[in-house]
Amino acid sequence: MSKQIINDISELPDLAKNMLRSFDGQKVALFYGEMGAGKTTIIKALCEELGVKDAVSSPTYSIVNEYRGTNGQKIYHFDFFRINSQDEAYDLGYEEYFYSGAYCFIEWPEKIGDLIPLERETVIIKKDGETRIVTF
Repeated sequence: MSKQIINDISELPDLAKNMLRSFDGQKVALFYGEMGAGKTTIIKALCEELGVKDAVSSPTYSIVNEYRGTNGQKIYHFDFFRINSQDEAYDLGYEEYFYSGAYCFIEWPEKIGDLIPLERETVIIKKDGETRIVTF
C-alpha cells in the first residue's frame, strides 16, 4: 500500500495520477473515510485525470452517477451512505456496474459489505486538521 499526505487541494492531480498507477488496471475502488474526509473530492480528481469534462458531484440522492472519460469510457461513482439495506443495491443492479469493466468508485462501501467484489482497490482517507492522509 502507498500513503500520500495531502496538505492542499493543488496536490490532488498528483495524488490521482499516483492512485491510478497503483491500481494497475483494477477498476473497482472502495473509498473509506468519515463524513467530510474528502472522498468525493478525491474521486473528482480521479475523474478529471481520466478525462471527464462534466461536473463531478456526490450521488448522495441518486446513489450512482455516470460519467464519460477519454474515448467515451464509462466511470461510475457510487455513494451508498443513504441506503438502508443491501437489497437497495440489488434493486439498483449493482452487479451490472461492478462487473462491467468500467471504473467504479464507491463511497461508503461498508453499507454493502457482502456485495463488494473480491478484485478491488481500497482507499482510506483520514483527516488530521486540514491535512488528509490517503492510503491506497
